[in-house]
Parts: sequence; C-alpha cells; structure tokens
Amino acid sequence: MFDILVFLFESYIHADACPESDQLARKLSAAGFEDEEISEALEWLAGLRRVAQDIQPGIAPAESSVRIYADDECVRLSAECRGFLTFLGSSGVLDGASRELIIERAMALEGFTITLERLKVIVLMVLWQREQPMDTLVVDELLNDAQDGEFEPVLH
Repeated sequence: MFDILVFLFESYIHADACPESDQLARKLSAAGFEDEEISEALEWLAGLRRVAQDIQPGIAPAESSVRIYADDECVRLSAECRGFLTFLGSSGVLDGASRELIIERAMALEGFTITLERLKVIVLMVLWQREQPMDTLVVDELLNDAQDGEFEPVLH
C-alpha cells in the first residue's frame, strides 16, 4: 500500500490531478500493483479526503504548547514517530490541523506497524492532499526511505 502512495505522489504533482477511483485502480493495476493493495490504498485515500474535508480550522496552538498523545496513540506511534511529528511542527512544516490529520490516518491503518518510514509517507500524502507547499529538502527527507524499497508489510 505504501508503494502505491509514493507512486501517486510521484505521478501526480497535484492531488486534484489524480483520477477518480475506478480509473486510478485501472492505472495502478496496469502499473503492476496487486488488487488487494490497490483496494487498501484507495480506501485509505478516500478516508484521507473525507477527514480532510471535515477538519475545521480552530485556534492555532501557541508555539510553546505540547501535544499530549492518548495511550492508544502511544502504542501505535513510537517515540521516534512522535518526536518526528514534533520536529516537523517546530520547524514550521506542519500546522496543528495537518498533524492531527496525520495522526488520524496513521491510527486508521489496520494490520500495519507504523514505522518512521511509513509515517513519513503518511506525512507526505497529507501535505500532498492538502496541497501545502513543500520544500525540496522536506520532500527528499520524506521520500528517502520510500525510494529504498522499505515497505514490506509488517503485521502487528
């Protein structure tokens, strides 16, 4: 599934350029992806679009505020993952709404251990979907592990 997400980012500069689900499924199948993987990725993307539309901008947290993670989030997101999200927020890459969307989409992944490499793809896809400008160095960091073929399924 993560390979498909990276493929979509690399194939479509803007999320709006991505075709509808049926046509996209055919393109992904023609590119050699398995049907089960395609279904998982399309379902996850649909959830991303749905949740992104529902997020209401609230009052921006103060720079000195700290995100407290729920117990189930701590179980699914390692200290390394949580630290990476904090780093992205403090460096201005993520706003509070994007961070919450990333956490929600990570928690929505059933059957996957959320490694730092996988979290980076989730971050990439959320920023891509929200069409937020991304610095080239940020994109390189987020795609670095993805291009090394790091995405074998790991069940928990």
